[in-house]
Amino acid sequence: MESAIGRVAPLEAVLFDIDGTMGISDPFHHRATSEMLLKVGYNNGVPITPEFGMKHMAGRSNEQIGRFLFPDWDQARLDAFFAEKEELFARYAREGLKEIAGLTALCHWADERRLKRAAVTNAPRANAELMISILGLSDFFKLIVSAEDCGRSKPSPDPYLRALHLLGASPDHTIVFEDSTVGVQAGVAAGMPVIAIADESREGKLTAVGASLVIRDYTDPKLWSELDKLDTTKPQAAEANGA
Repeated sequence: MESAIGRVAPLEAVLFDIDGTMGISDPFHHRATSEMLLKVGYNNGVPITPEFGMKHMAGRSNEQIGRFLFPDWDQARLDAFFAEKEELFARYAREGLKEIAGLTALCHWADERRLKRAAVTNAPRANAELMISILGLSDFFKLIVSAEDCGRSKPSPDPYLRALHLLGASPDHTIVFEDSTVGVQAGVAAGMPVIAIADESREGKLTAVGASLVIRDYTDPKLWSELDKLDTTKPQAAEANGA
């Protein structure tokens, strides 16, 4: 039986989330958010755990996180909180953001086949651009759809639908790479198969919300087995599109 991924042949485009999908950024988000929450006395000064962050914040926009953490705060106060948090995150990311293993090789594979591509994120544009720059992929990802670009963030399909529209790509011939439940939900709702990056402890959750394949990183043989099935024509003639 043909897999959901196999049905996208011929592959036309690849769409990537950024945080946790391109780079190992969660530790920096956790550090920055934890420091800010301690500063404002959240949870009576008891530090949040990484598990709390993964459950309630991973993949979500600052607007969504703010509504969860501080439902009584006004917008100006939320904006100031997250502006400072993002400054901290940027500082920590510059010190040590690393790619998910195999990302550069996958991007090279996509570039050889002249696939259309975009980065699609709930992160603010400034930090999305920063992370892509640190990872050395600014020339590869010319198109970024960020939190500011859509009225609704993931898990709404809107960010992915916008990327498809700007690329001139069809969901029937596009694959999404994600790492969070809200991201997987967004990709599936936009009509595309989603390959999720996750460890064994999170695999079941991502499969439950619709991930077609869960891999540990981009060196996973399961990923390349699926891509080989799509690679019937080898490097495609489709024009690479970054804008």
